[in-house]
Amino acid sequence: MQLELEGDALKATVNRLRRAQGQINGVIRMIEEQQDCRAVVTQLAAVSKALDKAGFTIVATGLKQCVLADGESNDVDMAEMEKLFLSLA
Repeated sequence: MQLELEGDALKATVNRLRRAQGQINGVIRMIEEQQDCRAVVTQLAAVSKALDKAGFTIVATGLKQCVLADGESNDVDMAEMEKLFLSLA
């Protein structure tokens, strides 16, 4: 089963992940340059928040699609939804 994000949701999610990728590269550079630990932690927190937002975007737009197999009814398995949602927490 594939997740199919479309339009604005796809663009926003990919942009957010690319920003996070850039932030991770920046954190690596900061560590290699032995920069201030507060600045490194601040950037790590920003990366974490960006990844969380990307994950929640995917949950908000595609959770039902991820949970349901082709041909199943539209009743979403609440236990499976909870498990996927909590995996981001």
